[in-house]
Amino acid sequence: MAKKNDYSDIKEGEKVETTFSSTTSFSGILKFDSSLKVEGKFKGKIISKGHLIIGENAKVNANIKAQSIIIAGEVKGDVEASDRLEMLPTGKLYGNIKTKKLKMADGVVFEGSCQMLETIGRNESSARSQVKGIPVSS
Repeated sequence: MAKKNDYSDIKEGEKVETTFSSTTSFSGILKFDSSLKVEGKFKGKIISKGHLIIGENAKVNANIKAQSIIIAGEVKGDVEASDRLEMLPTGKLYGNIKTKKLKMADGVVFEGSCQMLETIGRNESSARSQVKGIPVSS
């Protein structure tokens, strides 16, 4: 079983450079190139060429585009990860997903649709699936 703050699949290049603490509340458009971890509240839009971690106690109300995203807290909005999206057991996502790779732990809450983006070498067109308001198990 994973530890409370275990982000075991984080690659070396994805280590967190900046953290918005649990006492931070931010509204607006956030753009960054490297890595960010949100532990507090955020409302608006997030755009990144880097890596984003939504911490276990975070409440995010935003559309998000990033290279890779890990969700352990709550997100309300559409999420697009150009590389991969991982949802940890405490993660809740109320919105649509677009990603090449998706990993969901037992206990995740996901309400929305999922579009798997085409990867190089894949013979079929983009796959689609849809889950409505039920916990997802792997």
